[in-house]
Amino acid sequence: MKHRRSFLPYLLILIGIILPIFLMQHLMQTTAHKSGVAKKDIPSNAVTSTASAQGMNGPVEVEVIATPEKIYSVKVLNHSETEGIGTVAIAELPEKIFKNQSYEIDAVSGATLTSNAIHDAVKAALENGGIDSAPFSVAVHEVKEKRPDETIDTDIVIVGGGGAGMTAAIEAANAGKKIVILESQGMAGGNSIRSTGGMNAGKTPEQDKNSFDEAAGVEKTLKTAEEKYADNATISALAATVREQWAAYQAAPSGYFDSVELFELDTMIGGKGINNPELVHALASNSADAIQWLESVGAPLPSVSSFGGASVKRIHRPVNAEGKTVSVGTFMLPILEENAKKLGADLRLETRAKKLLVDESGKIVGVEAEGPTGEKVTVNAKAVILASGGFGANLEMVTKYRPELEGFMTTNAKGALGDGILMGEEVGAATVDLEQIQIHPTVEMNTAALITEGLRGDGAILVNSNGQRFTDEVGTRDAVSAAEIKQPGSFAYLIVDQAMVDASNVIQGYIKKGYTTQGESYATLAEALQIDPTAFETTMNEWNAAVEAKTDSQFGRTSFASPLNTAPYYAIKVTPGVHHTMGGLKINSEAEVLTADGNKIPGLFAAGEVTGGVHGATASAETQSRTLWSLAALPESRLQATSRRTKISQKQKACRKNLRQAFL
Repeated sequence: MKHRRSFLPYLLILIGIILPIFLMQHLMQTTAHKSGVAKKDIPSNAVTSTASAQGMNGPVEVEVIATPEKIYSVKVLNHSETEGIGTVAIAELPEKIFKNQSYEIDAVSGATLTSNAIHDAVKAALENGGIDSAPFSVAVHEVKEKRPDETIDTDIVIVGGGGAGMTAAIEAANAGKKIVILESQGMAGGNSIRSTGGMNAGKTPEQDKNSFDEAAGVEKTLKTAEEKYADNATISALAATVREQWAAYQAAPSGYFDSVELFELDTMIGGKGINNPELVHALASNSADAIQWLESVGAPLPSVSSFGGASVKRIHRPVNAEGKTVSVGTFMLPILEENAKKLGADLRLETRAKKLLVDESGKIVGVEAEGPTGEKVTVNAKAVILASGGFGANLEMVTKYRPELEGFMTTNAKGALGDGILMGEEVGAATVDLEQIQIHPTVEMNTAALITEGLRGDGAILVNSNGQRFTDEVGTRDAVSAAEIKQPGSFAYLIVDQAMVDASNVIQGYIKKGYTTQGESYATLAEALQIDPTAFETTMNEWNAAVEAKTDSQFGRTSFASPLNTAPYYAIKVTPGVHHTMGGLKINSEAEVLTADGNKIPGLFAAGEVTGGVHGATASAETQSRTLWSLAALPESRLQATSRRTKISQKQKACRKNLRQAFL
């Protein structure tokens, strides 16, 4: 008897193939874009058009689907805006434009240039599609209904959601504390997220993976200490120790030469000897642990290179999957923010701290702030950490202390207004070195975008409009900036070659953003820059010879990478800009804020660029507080675990002993 063949398995297979296709088509037809209507509801006479406009980092391309009567969809197709800054505007504005049927909407706080680019591109796209843009240009200002005043009780309130604030939040939360973070802007990150370089740290395992070729740098630093700072007891003592360490290393070389004392010596010399030695020691002695801590939270910095003001390779940088260096700020800040949120930190955006709360005994017991709709937010806390940054974006405050900087552009985030310094002063905090304001020598001439020092550390040079070098490119920022200001037009061209581009995702980003001018040879690049080709070719040949000889007879540069001899060649036009405020609140090495007579203000701590004293007259590369973040803004005694203590990894536990001291 023949068995009847069952068609059920074949039917099930067929259904398994057809059903997903049907569901996908249905989904595509019925699901609305976040910034538009469902595709099935877009009329056949709607026009799809595109346009681009210049954002912060390059063109922002949008697609608009519309009729003369209605916008049906707005999408951003391509962009190179900064993660965590411009990307916030890209995520929010298309939907708002669709919802309000107008491109004349309020910019996203902190992302004005990206917001303006979306505005301009949408307008242009409508016009490119033959649609009159006027009906969609009615100004729409978001009116938020005022929220009721709010009172929050917590263990620790942190003012500022940048690198120092997020790191302090992670450590405090890991100790079982309830955390509230008040961030004045519409996004976290502060100045930290704008950092494109890395983090200085001394005597690390990452350094030991490099060959040591920086003997000339060590000798130069020791010579500078002897010749220029013989009357500075701290520098002389450090130099004596380093000289002994250097002699021992030369006698029996092992690994990569660096030490805590050499890091301190570089920092003190960079700060012209006016730094607070106690804070400098805290920075240098905890720096290696800081690198390990960052790795433990998912933010490793494996690449080590040279940077301005350092005797040896000390700057630690992140890399992507291809091994190319990437911008440290946009790499690290999202990771820190994610860690803080996972640990329960309550991040309040667009909430600007206004004043510190003080009880009858003089203890700081909280913060009064203004929320997104103007409501009063009162946060009662057992301790307050000020991590609100410096005042580099407050040009009125900048010129108060340095009148000669009037008219300079700034690289700072919008929220760097000095709020924490002013609030601290109101409760009796002392300040130090407020007049010490650093200008960075490589700020892109047209956009004020910061061009990382890493390029010079990796071998780039600076030439003036005559096609000539004019300084040691890896000198301290103040020295390089001063030399640059003296050049014709007070600008310079930063020169890199294709080999550097291939190794750096950061440089590739600069090219995409339109910062570079390119030439297939030295002569063609010079012609594009309108400088003398012969002079420029001579400069490049002389530099390449100096690299091969490891000797710079012109300006005494001791940091060499590879010759700049791989075509094509690129130039970025740069000029100095206000970058970092070294001065701020007076603190001790446990991050406790002090009065003028040295007394501690109970309950008040500070970390990051809001503090002063560690950098003296200049911040050497990214040793500045915005990047060498406070990896433990409160000492161990103030972060004792409670019954709510969060479990942490063994690696974090190993790092914590030193990190509990105030890492600045």
